[in-house]
Amino acid sequence: MSGAKTLYREDVLAWSKEQARALRLASRGGSNQDLDWENLAEEIESAGISERRELRSQIQRIILHLLKLEFSPASLPREGWIDWVDDGRARVDYTLGSSPSLKGEVDDAVAKGMVRAARKAIRELRERGELDTALTARIQAAAYTAEQILDDDWFPPEPQP
Repeated sequence: MSGAKTLYREDVLAWSKEQARALRLASRGGSNQDLDWENLAEEIESAGISERRELRSQIQRIILHLLKLEFSPASLPREGWIDWVDDGRARVDYTLGSSPSLKGEVDDAVAKGMVRAARKAIRELRERGELDTALTARIQAAAYTAEQILDDDWFPPEPQP
């Protein structure tokens, strides 16, 4: 069991997958424990799913605010957007630290997050009266790398007047 405890401290996602698998195997072997094995396995597995959801949510939030920083001419909300990006990066760093096996999912999260964040940025900038057809096309064509998104020192260039 000490191996499982070590894995739990090192990678919650990998631990949850391993524990769910072990519980399912034990349930087939006929245990005398009065446990709801299948639901217990589902709950343990959901711990890993929530880690994945947190990673994807934070990456999308970072992208949204990077897009607004790059394409919105507004000056007042910029400081808040930078704070959102910094906070999101810290949360992603924490999530990847507690579940290193999620690192392999970052590129996919970025690809999907770009599409969703672009739609939301377009909607928000339209509501602020800052959007025209050309800007919409530029936002839809924007692409950030995982390295840019997670780099604490990287921010997109200021919008061109």
